[in-house]
Amino acid sequence: MSAQNPVTPSAESIAEAARAAKKGRGLPPVHAWTPPFCGDLDIRIARDGTWFYLGTPIGRPELVKLFASILRKDGDEYFLVTPVEKVGITVDDAPFVAVDFEAEGQGRDQLLTFTTNVGDHAAAGPEHPIRVERDAGTGEPAPYVLVRDRLEALIDRKSFYRLVERGSREEVEGRRWFGLWSGGAFFPVIPAEELPEG
Repeated sequence: MSAQNPVTPSAESIAEAARAAKKGRGLPPVHAWTPPFCGDLDIRIARDGTWFYLGTPIGRPELVKLFASILRKDGDEYFLVTPVEKVGITVDDAPFVAVDFEAEGQGRDQLLTFTTNVGDHAAAGPEHPIRVERDAGTGEPAPYVLVRDRLEALIDRKSFYRLVERGSREEVEGRRWFGLWSGGAFFPVIPAEELPEG
């Protein structure tokens, strides 16, 4: 996101517009809205999923969930979008954190369903892929799952350790990988040669 610009909308006005636009129990159709860009708002989502407004954590979970419901990613930037305004926000890593998952079945028949810190659910598979990035310095894996419409969740450490217990070794494009099956798809996590045999 570009440097913060002064902006007329406030977090309160965005929340009010989001409440007015929200109909029913589903998520608002933010992908279909084309309001004018109104500048950047001093909202930041930290890597641990904490939302900050003007440098202070937003302590009301219902407000965080409301903002999360109108979050959209355009290109590499994140915006809160209502039918009448669009404001840029800062996201340190992924906008959500996958804080838990449920597993059904095993091996190729396994289905992993993730729950995020804002109450979204995503069943990993072709439409909700898992990907892993490695830190260039430490080599530490950072796993993500696609939640909805280009918005990902960083899978938290405790969930990742549990996922590793459900992994298997498979060949992908001529290379052995340790990874995860879910929804009929195999997601490579780490080259098998980097793991001890067993």
